[in-house]
Amino acid sequence: MSQSNQFSLLGQRRFAPFFWTQFLGALNDNVFKTALLTILTYDALNWTTLDTGLLNNLIPGLFILPFFLFSATAGQLADKMEKARLSRYVKLLEIVIMCIAAYGWMTHHLWLLVAAVAGMGIHSTLFGPVKYAYLPQQLKPQELVGGNGVIEMGTFVGILLGEILGAVLVVNKPYGLEIIAAITIGFAVLGWLASLSIPLSPAPAPDLKVNWNPFSETVRNLRFSRGNRPVFLSMLGNSWFWFYGAIMLAQFPLYAKNYLHGDHSVFVLLLAIFSIGIGAGSLLCERLSGHKVEIGLVPFGAIGLSVFGLDLYFASVAYTATVAVDMNGFLAQHGSLRILFDCLFIGIFGGLYIVPLFALIQTRCDPQHISRTIAGMNILNSLFMVVAALLAMVLLRAGLSIPQIFLTTAILNALVAAYIFALVPEFLMRFLAWMLIHTIHRVRTINAELIPKQGAAVLVCNHVSYVDAIVIMAASPRPIRFVMDHRIFKIPLLSWIFRTAKAIPIAPGKEDPWLMEKAYVDIAQALHEGDLVCIFPEGKLTRDGEINEFKGGVMKILERSPVPVLPMALRGLWGSLLTRGSGNPFHRSFKRGLFSRLELAVGTPMAAQDASPESLQQRVADLRGAWK
Repeated sequence: MSQSNQFSLLGQRRFAPFFWTQFLGALNDNVFKTALLTILTYDALNWTTLDTGLLNNLIPGLFILPFFLFSATAGQLADKMEKARLSRYVKLLEIVIMCIAAYGWMTHHLWLLVAAVAGMGIHSTLFGPVKYAYLPQQLKPQELVGGNGVIEMGTFVGILLGEILGAVLVVNKPYGLEIIAAITIGFAVLGWLASLSIPLSPAPAPDLKVNWNPFSETVRNLRFSRGNRPVFLSMLGNSWFWFYGAIMLAQFPLYAKNYLHGDHSVFVLLLAIFSIGIGAGSLLCERLSGHKVEIGLVPFGAIGLSVFGLDLYFASVAYTATVAVDMNGFLAQHGSLRILFDCLFIGIFGGLYIVPLFALIQTRCDPQHISRTIAGMNILNSLFMVVAALLAMVLLRAGLSIPQIFLTTAILNALVAAYIFALVPEFLMRFLAWMLIHTIHRVRTINAELIPKQGAAVLVCNHVSYVDAIVIMAASPRPIRFVMDHRIFKIPLLSWIFRTAKAIPIAPGKEDPWLMEKAYVDIAQALHEGDLVCIFPEGKLTRDGEINEFKGGVMKILERSPVPVLPMALRGLWGSLLTRGSGNPFHRSFKRGLFSRLELAVGTPMAAQDASPESLQQRVADLRGAWK
């Protein structure tokens, strides 16, 4: 895939048929669900005497209940079976379910339609583990963020079109129900036809013995997932997004009708704006992440979800129009654009939040267990969404207004995000690194793909500023253990950052021999565990921009742990506010300009036996060149 165009995947057989299969499934799900919710909201008396607010939260809950009950089984099947064949079976099931739903539409049988909602939940449960396990099997590592972004964009475009078609066509007189019945069967057939072209995707665990007990397998699946802490907490973060989205979207029908005084076209407009935002945020991820898994975007997304969720509450309270309106009338009302702006940016930041989480789970979980890991995530998703539906019903029963539910959800999001990021500091570290290289500095990386995707290695680099480690961290697809002078390690504020990043402080032997020996032991342990370790062999910051003599500590490291050595060089950072030198640092910094350009150049790895302080210093100097 061209690094400038993630859409090029849509012209390749390894991606396109699967994309269209997924797209048509999302489209059909939402045509059907939205048509049912719309008819119950705007034509309730012809279908039921039950409370429509209750049904608007019950129906989405029934759709995701199968995820909780059957995801463990679905994950086993996806690991055991060839994925293209399993996809075709699932799409045949969709055709059967839509035929049953068509009979329900024709006979005005509400509970048959509700049963079909649960059936489509089973269909999506079976397809979910296939969807996210297929991508890392077919895409290269540098394509994974872009591929996930396109899939998420396609999913939410499918949701958007499905919501629009479902809401518009079902109220069409006199053949709205017939049209919905026909097109849902048609989309199911098209999805099956698209699945016929999905390429062979071998099962990672063909000898797996399926445990058909969903409850014991669910417990075993979640226990296995908890063994990988970053992955499991990413699964929780992903599930929280679906909790947030489930509460917000379930309120939209009555919010549009009772608070915005709009007809069904206003409801469709809200859904459209939200879905466009999700799609845009998903596609932005590849550009903002630099074609790698950038989990620093996750805190950024979480902040946006809370900020614009809070503002949606205030915008709703400020909206005072009471006249009944259609879409055009709503757009003419004072305050309507603010509401749409909030919905759009909730979607954009939602996309920035969820795509990196998917990519992290795909790249860091056991490849032999990926479908079951995704299934475990779907179990958590379903549990969170069921709880979201129940919570929304409880809050409504307790007398909270829909804008107050938006406010409650935004506050809860801030609290949950803070908790998760405190448990996994890597998210915050990557966020700080990402902010640094996208605000104060404009960073360009050269040959960053040479940084090993797995396995131990020692990275060596020139030492220019107090933020060298953060710049290098931002360029790496993996966490790095940095070795740094204990005095820099203790600098207020920066100390918290370095501790969070599990940096290793070191001191000269004459100053603190115990700390020096402990550092070498910690380095050896990190390399033994397969980590990347970065050292600055100069042992101190440069005072004039030139590279100081490399010390012999790197050889002690390689004697204990003979791993590959990767030379790196920072260019253009000297003279910034956080460098050390004579003169006024503010004068030097402003002379450079506020948004300065810098580069990180990565060289080819060296074998441990070929490395020496002199050869490494020469390699780093060559990489840096004349630009300090």
